[in-house]
Amino acid sequence: MFVSKTMTRKVITISPDADLFEAQDRMAKNNIRHLPVVIEDNKLVGIVTDRDIRSTMPSSLFKELECTLEEKDSVCQLKVKDIMTPDPMSISLLDTIQDAMLLIQGERIGALPVVDEDGKLKGIISIRDLLRAFINVMGIEEPGTLLGILVEEKVGELKKIVDIIVGEGISLGSVLVAKYWEEGKRAVFPYLFAMNVNPVKEKLKTMGYELLDPLQWYIDKLPEMDDPE
Repeated sequence: MFVSKTMTRKVITISPDADLFEAQDRMAKNNIRHLPVVIEDNKLVGIVTDRDIRSTMPSSLFKELECTLEEKDSVCQLKVKDIMTPDPMSISLLDTIQDAMLLIQGERIGALPVVDEDGKLKGIISIRDLLRAFINVMGIEEPGTLLGILVEEKVGELKKIVDIIVGEGISLGSVLVAKYWEEGKRAVFPYLFAMNVNPVKEKLKTMGYELLDPLQWYIDKLPEMDDPE
């Protein structure tokens, strides 16, 4: 899936000459944490985040929209261009959501501006957008049950699992196959459009498959990371 199909097209932006209180106000009113900074013709020149603003403003000022006389010579004179990240990392309309996921994960950022070949802003793709795309692809917006199954890494294993599910008259929403930490094995996560999947579980066990707790399996192997922006 291309980024252009998933990104947010109606982007809230700001000028590099705007003050920090205007940036803070736009973020609060639109419930966002990233503001692409643009100049004429919507050309991207930077990005400012709520973290940038919080790290610049004293805590006593962060929730206030007015400056005292003593503060006018410091924070209140700062502009977005003074604290933004210039020439930020961006992604193109023809990149895929896989590309976006890898960049966001690798660079530890919360969003990527989407630009055309002339550097003009066309959208923004955030972790929220990627989650929405993942939910749509996996079909998990419909009620159902996610199973976890440990399988040998060999041809035919996935077909056996699908045959068991279909044989019980249960519709299959999607199947995710993930790497496993033991060589020669894979973790398979089918999403079933059913709440009572005990017959499927029992049949899988009878055939020698080991069942995994999907949530616990993920949490146990989740690397430690800082909070995303």
